[in-house]
Amino acid sequence: MSIETLKTLFNRDLNKLKIEIESYQNENSIWAIDKNISNSAGNLCLHLIGNLNTYIGAEIGKTDYVRNRPLEFSLKDIPKAELISKIENTINVINNSLDSLTETDLEKIYPQIIFEKEMTTGFFLIHLSTHLAYHLGQINYHRRLLDF
Repeated sequence: MSIETLKTLFNRDLNKLKIEIESYQNENSIWAIDKNISNSAGNLCLHLIGNLNTYIGAEIGKTDYVRNRPLEFSLKDIPKAELISKIENTINVINNSLDSLTETDLEKIYPQIIFEKEMTTGFFLIHLSTHLAYHLGQINYHRRLLDF
């Protein structure tokens, strides 16, 4: 695995997240929920931003980011432009943080216990990339179903 591959994947999917949010024709639909869809695209976007800024930005990049996970799911009606700005800032944080790593760092144990056991930094970064892709798919589906 290489750091450049990870950067490519994170950049691809964060830029796609930005496109998804930009693609909502009705800005209010970003925050819509339905009987079978319990999380809005806006809240999933905030969740991804919080997740990546915590586990990559704060831990690897040594930013001062402090996560408030409950707000990721309770905040509503943040303007589309602000969400896009937050995504763009997250892209910068991810790139700067990953640039601080060496290939050897990927084999080291990630500094936090997340899933009740130790894992390498490389493994956890792959997990974070798949977590991003999972919620990105949900946001795409949300937009196609509820943006009217």
